[in-house]
Amino acid sequence: MSASRRPLAPRGLVSDQLREEALLTLSSWTAPTAGQEGLRQRYVDYLAAHASGVLREDRPHHLTASTLVLSADGDAVLLTLHAKAQRWFQFGGHLETRDASLLAAAAREASEESGLTGLVLDPVPVQLSDHEVPFCGEGVHHYDVRFVAVAPADAVPAVSEESLDVRWFPVAELPNDDPDMLDLIELARRREVTF
Repeated sequence: MSASRRPLAPRGLVSDQLREEALLTLSSWTAPTAGQEGLRQRYVDYLAAHASGVLREDRPHHLTASTLVLSADGDAVLLTLHAKAQRWFQFGGHLETRDASLLAAAAREASEESGLTGLVLDPVPVQLSDHEVPFCGEGVHHYDVRFVAVAPADAVPAVSEESLDVRWFPVAELPNDDPDMLDLIELARRREVTF
């Protein structure tokens, strides 16, 4: 039977598999700091108690996946001016039942939102970030799992429907000084991803 004609797995089964993969990824991740270790444990505990914690419908929190895209030489970052938040961020968003893993969700979001193909993603998360997201509902937090990717040298980004702009920024000239973003960039640039 072709993939297009294959019956879809029940939503609960798919989210259970995605949750198990997320638990495995987070349980085996070595956090770079004590604060990150605290977040890692909070995410694991939350997923253990919330069967649908990987889906946007879960309240009060749910996992998301994002990707910081670095230039081929590692000296610039590609950011999106998020339409709802009206702030510059890395690419990312909600997990979908079609995602096989956190990494797959992060790769999908990065490609969809940047218009880039050929991104090389490091399969190991770089950083976790727990942040309130008012446009998703009052008191809702995204438990974001962040990855890093390197863009091809000739990469030309495109603006998606979810963005007001997409732009390269030299690491020394970022559009804001958000400590979480600065930490993400520092941790990402330490990775031995192919530049």
